[in-house]
Amino acid sequence: MPYVAPTPPRSQTDRIDLRALAAIFRRRVGIFLTVLVAVIVTALVLTTLQVPRYTATASIALDVKQDQITPVGQTDRSLPSTVPSDAYVDTQISVIGSQTMAMKVVDRLGLDHRRQFTRREPATGLRGWLSPDAGGPIEPAVARAAALRYLLGNVTGRRVGETYALDIVAESEDPREAADIANAYAIEYTQGALREHRAANERNLRFLSGRLREVQADAQAATNAVQRYRNSNGLLTSTTASLNEQEISSYNQAVASAQAQSAEDEARLATARTQLRGGSTGGDIGEALGAPVISNMRGTQSATATRLAELTTRYGSAHPEVRQARSQLAEVNGQIQAEIGRIISNLDAKRRVSAQRLSSLRSSLGSAQGGLAVRNEALPGLNDLEKRAATSEALYESYLNRYKELSAREGTEQADASVLTPALTPTRASSPNVLLNLILGIVLGIGLGIAVAFVTEMGFAGITTGDDIEQRLGVRYLGSIPLLGSVMRRGKQPPVMAILNDPRSAFAESFRSLRASLQFAQAGPARVIAVASALPQEGKTTTAICLGRSMAMAGERVVLVDCDLRQHGVSRFLRREHDAPGLTEVLRGEATLEQAIIVDESTSMAVLPVSTRGDLDAELVTGEQMDRLLDDLRSLYDVIVIDTAPVLPIADARLVLGKADTTVFVVRWRKTPDHAIRAAFRMLPASHVALAGVVLTRVDMRKQARFGYGDETFYYPAYKNYYA
Repeated sequence: MPYVAPTPPRSQTDRIDLRALAAIFRRRVGIFLTVLVAVIVTALVLTTLQVPRYTATASIALDVKQDQITPVGQTDRSLPSTVPSDAYVDTQISVIGSQTMAMKVVDRLGLDHRRQFTRREPATGLRGWLSPDAGGPIEPAVARAAALRYLLGNVTGRRVGETYALDIVAESEDPREAADIANAYAIEYTQGALREHRAANERNLRFLSGRLREVQADAQAATNAVQRYRNSNGLLTSTTASLNEQEISSYNQAVASAQAQSAEDEARLATARTQLRGGSTGGDIGEALGAPVISNMRGTQSATATRLAELTTRYGSAHPEVRQARSQLAEVNGQIQAEIGRIISNLDAKRRVSAQRLSSLRSSLGSAQGGLAVRNEALPGLNDLEKRAATSEALYESYLNRYKELSAREGTEQADASVLTPALTPTRASSPNVLLNLILGIVLGIGLGIAVAFVTEMGFAGITTGDDIEQRLGVRYLGSIPLLGSVMRRGKQPPVMAILNDPRSAFAESFRSLRASLQFAQAGPARVIAVASALPQEGKTTTAICLGRSMAMAGERVVLVDCDLRQHGVSRFLRREHDAPGLTEVLRGEATLEQAIIVDESTSMAVLPVSTRGDLDAELVTGEQMDRLLDDLRSLYDVIVIDTAPVLPIADARLVLGKADTTVFVVRWRKTPDHAIRAAFRMLPASHVALAGVVLTRVDMRKQARFGYGDETFYYPAYKNYYA
């Protein structure tokens, strides 16, 4: 019955086992060290091959606040703000690394005239043989471009922390050249900027001077045009329109007043005449009522009338005094009438004067309104000319003020930055950094070594531990057979002899452990045990011999049958006559078991070998003859151990396994690939072959104790003293 491996607990499969990872690393520590040493050596070789380079640094400081020697106009933006922003500082770093700045430094140092840029080095090797004239002068433009690229690739600007200080870092193979380049950059950035400010100020002054004359001429022409327009249109002042309007307003008021006065005078005269025509004596006329002369005359009239009444009463109407009084009263009445006539005449005169004044005012108003209309027609043109003149004067004034500001600033320009620390000639090379390269090589070597070690282990197809057998192959792990040299201290000896010579050794104990595992691997007793392997040279024959000897030494009757008809592994182990019969002769009936079986004198184990003279007849070991032979052997022996041929190359080995009660599959430690074992398992008929499990052979206990975590051999150093 095929064995099904137990499913590992979830806690063991889901978590990361650090000790298992450490075991993997220990298994591949040789590859790790090889990669580590190779990377370190490569790093050191590359370091020695690198050309030494020197780094020089010049420090400059941006002027956070400049002295304002001259007043600054509202439109002046030439100076930086009081506190430069981060964007401003980043811009200055970009200026330092710009192509324009590099060109200035090239001109300042004359780099494009140095030999390294003006001469081609003669070619060597095959190129020099093919082009013997490869060396020679370089065109100036090409040399300048090469010098420019050289600076752009070897000079950088960087900010010092959060301050307003900048470092200019220059690298070169020549330490003096590195310092010269860094200082040239610092000088060009500080003094070059100052020269640019001065040159820009001079250019601005020249431009403003010429422009100022043009603007002044334009302003003068505009003013003259305004004056000529005023003279031609009678607009003497800019307030002419307002005076005309005031005059018209005054005339309107005077006309209204004169018109009211004329109407009043007309009404008074008409009223007086109406009263007179109505029979009035004029005494009730308004102007007469208030006249002092008429009032006096009326007093005289009243007194005379009173006297006349008294005299008439006293003397009668014919009395001379009465006639005299009557004559006086008539004279007074005539005077009153005459005075009323003068009043009426005066009212008529006033009416005529009022009418004439009203007519005159109306005429003056019409003239003023006509003049205002003419001036109003001319005012738009005047306004346009005045606006042009005002604009020209304002522009002229702006240019004049700007010219005065720049003139006052001439000679007071300040640099935007100053040199804090000039670059000194470096005394030690900045690259290659041996210590840094070594550290990087070690770090890279460790990382790469670990990666290569784990990748190699992940791609390793061999079997190392019992966990590999159960998890990767899905079969029972029966135990491991140690490599004799890893557990024995005495001199070299064959493994089949070690089990006799050192019965208390770890090697001998491993077969006793295998016997115990076989007892628990099957539900019932297994008397016919087949030992198989996927490939040759896996220790199958040695395992079969030693397992048989171990059982025989335990007192069991054991027979070892050699069924490897091609290699005769067990048969070569025995010393027997060349023509002695063997398995094939017994199966053919040419010899009896007693004639073919040889007894191992050391352990009393019986061995049924394969004769060297017999023909290869695989059907004998797979047919009924073999079944009858096994039945005979069962009656004679307690255990039958069969050494078969490898499963993958030999087909009859699979059939022989079907005749056994159980099968022990031998796998060579860290040698047999797992895919070969799986292929062999697939070829085994599951319904006929009872696979007890897998045994690891030739296990190096010293190595397994270091990296066989999870296997019983991992603890070998702890219990090895139990073995003799």
